[in-house]
Amino acid sequence: MKLQTLEDLFLHELKDLYSAEKQIIKALPKMAKAATNKQLAAGFEEHFEQTKEHAARLEKILTSHDESTRGPKCEGMEGLLKEGEEMIKEDAEEEVRDAGLIAAAQRVEHYEMAGYGCARTYAELLEDRDGASSMPRALAVAGEGREDAVGELPEPGAGRLVIDDFEAIAGTDFIAVRRAAEDFAAHGFLSQGCLDLFAHAVFPGC
Repeated sequence: MKLQTLEDLFLHELKDLYSAEKQIIKALPKMAKAATNKQLAAGFEEHFEQTKEHAARLEKILTSHDESTRGPKCEGMEGLLKEGEEMIKEDAEEEVRDAGLIAAAQRVEHYEMAGYGCARTYAELLEDRDGASSMPRALAVAGEGREDAVGELPEPGAGRLVIDDFEAIAGTDFIAVRRAAEDFAAHGFLSQGCLDLFAHAVFPGC
């Protein structure tokens, strides 16, 4: 498909997102099975159901433009999910693997948000009211939370995978790890107890 107009780019982005979502649908059950923490596994299962809704929403938007969902495979998502598969196979302590799975899922989620944000912007520029009005709802499920802030932390108890400052867990500052753990717990994704295990896995004896 030759990209000659902004509409062409919009449709290309939608197809790329559709490919990404279909790949995520295949990967999430494996991640849920690999997760040791029950709440983490439940989060992956919840995301699995929401991702199926994302794909159906994208298919509906494409159909409204007389377009099929066929398009090139999303190589960006393929690479991110490959990293997740490698984490599943790692010879790691259970709690450490869970932490690695969260990091892998966070990368996937941010990719989704970036793609949906671009697609929504294209729809608005094209004055495609139906496409633009659908996109914020998809973003809200994918983790945006509201129309004007891609990447905002979810409301407490939302159970999402997008949590800022997770990188601190892989750092060298125990205080930073504790701060990250408290942030995780405050946003209702994992229990404080589980996050304590992650922190202790990084800093044995602390």
